[in-house]
Amino acid sequence: MSGGRRLGARWRRRRPLRTRLALAATAAVALVAVGVCAAAFLVVRDALYRQLDLSLTQSARLAAQRNPDSGPGTLSGECRFLAAPACAEVVPAGPGRDPAAPYLLPVAPAARAVAAGTKAPYYTDIVHAGHPARMLTTDYTKGRALQVALRSDTVEDGIAQAAWWLALTGAAGALLAALLGYWVARTGLAPVTRLTATAERIAATRDPRHRIELPPPGRGGEDEITRLAGSFNTMLGELEQSVTAQRRLVADASHELRTPLTALRTNAELLARGDRLTAGQRERASMALGRQLRQVTGLVNDLIELARDEEPQLLVEQVRLAPLVEYCAGAARAHWPGVSFRVRAEEAVVVAGVPARLSRLLGNLLDNAAKFSPAGAEVEVELVVRGGERAEVTVRDHGPGIAEADLPYVFDRFYRAGAARSLPGSGLGLAMARQIARAHAAELTAEAAPGGGALFRLTFGAPG
Repeated sequence: MSGGRRLGARWRRRRPLRTRLALAATAAVALVAVGVCAAAFLVVRDALYRQLDLSLTQSARLAAQRNPDSGPGTLSGECRFLAAPACAEVVPAGPGRDPAAPYLLPVAPAARAVAAGTKAPYYTDIVHAGHPARMLTTDYTKGRALQVALRSDTVEDGIAQAAWWLALTGAAGALLAALLGYWVARTGLAPVTRLTATAERIAATRDPRHRIELPPPGRGGEDEITRLAGSFNTMLGELEQSVTAQRRLVADASHELRTPLTALRTNAELLARGDRLTAGQRERASMALGRQLRQVTGLVNDLIELARDEEPQLLVEQVRLAPLVEYCAGAARAHWPGVSFRVRAEEAVVVAGVPARLSRLLGNLLDNAAKFSPAGAEVEVELVVRGGERAEVTVRDHGPGIAEADLPYVFDRFYRAGAARSLPGSGLGLAMARQIARAHAAELTAEAAPGGGALFRLTFGAPG
C-alpha cells in the first residue's frame, strides 16, 4: 500500500500544475455530480414505490368496501398497475378454513399472523405470473386478512429509465467538469505560465529587461496570481537596476583605473631604465610612483567599501556624536592645513552606529568641503537637535558651490562635476558617505548654501 502511495505521489509530482489542477477540479465537480445523481435516483425510486404502496392501500380499501364480509378465497384476479380493483384474496388465520381452490397470491405464515391479529400489516415484493409485483397484507375482518397485489414492472421500468437518464446526466456533468476544469486551469494559471516563460527567457538570455504582461487595472487585476506576477515584475525591475548599476560600476572603475595604471606602468618602465636618469629624475619618478600607488590603493579600498551593502551589526554601539565630530574635524585640520574648520556641537547627542564607519562618513564630507574651499576659507560644521527628535550634522563650505544641474548626481559613483575634474579624487567619497548614512538609517542630502558654497546635511532619527 505504501508503495502504491509513493507511486501516486511520484506521478503527481511529474504532472504539470495545470494538469493536476484540471484533474482536481474535474474530480471535485464529477464527485458532486455523481452524488447529486445518486441522491436524485434514491428520491425518484422512493417516490415511485410510495405511489405504488398508496395504490395498494387504496385498492385494499376498495376491495374491503365492495366485499365487506367475504369468506376465504380470491376476490379479484386483475393485478395490473392502477387497476381497480387490484387482484385480492381473503386469507383465514388457520389453514383448515382455506378454500378448495388454490390461492391466487402466495400465503405465508406472516399472513396467518395478520389474520389472527398478532402482526401488523406489511408489504412484500413477489413474482406473480412471471412478472414482479408488490403485495400488501392487511387486516380484513376478525380471523381473516386481506392480501392485495399490483404488478410493479411499470414502476421498475420507470426506476431503470430514471437511473439511465441520471447516469447520462452524471457522465455529461463529468465531461463538462473536465472541460471547465481545463479552461479554469488554463486561464487561472496563464500568469504563472507567462511568469515561467519570462523566467526561462531571462535564464537563457541573462537579460532582466523582460517583463510579464499584466491585465489592465480593473479587469481582473486583483487576484493572487496577478499580484504575484506584479511582484515578480517589481523584482525584475530591482534586478535590472542592480545589474545596470553593477555594469556601470565596473565600467566606471575600469575607466578610473586605466589612467593611474598607465601612469604606474610608465613610471615603472622609467625607473627600470634608472641608469639613464639623473638622481633628481629618479627621485621624482619614485615619488610619482608612490603617489599613484596610494591613489590606486585608495580607489580599490573605496570600491571594496562600496561593495558592502550593510554595516556589521555586531559592531553597532551607542556613539556620542559631538566627540566624533571634533575628532574628524581635527583629522581634517591636519590633512588640510590651509583650510579653517569651525565646529559647533551639542554634547548630549547619541546615536546607534559603527564609530569607524561614521568617522569615515564625516571624514569624506569634510574632505570634500576642504577640497572645494579656497586657501584661508572656513568650513563650518554644526551638530544640533531639531525639535528634540532629530540629530542633524551640517557641513558647509564657501567654495564655488554645486550647480543646479549637478545636484541630482553628486552622490553617484564616479560622478565629478565640471569644476572638480581638475581636483584630486576618484568620485567615490560622497557615494560612500550616502551608503554609510543609509546603513545607519540616516539621510544625507546636498544643497546650495545661502550666500554661496555647498551645504551637506546628515539627519539621524530620534537621538538616544
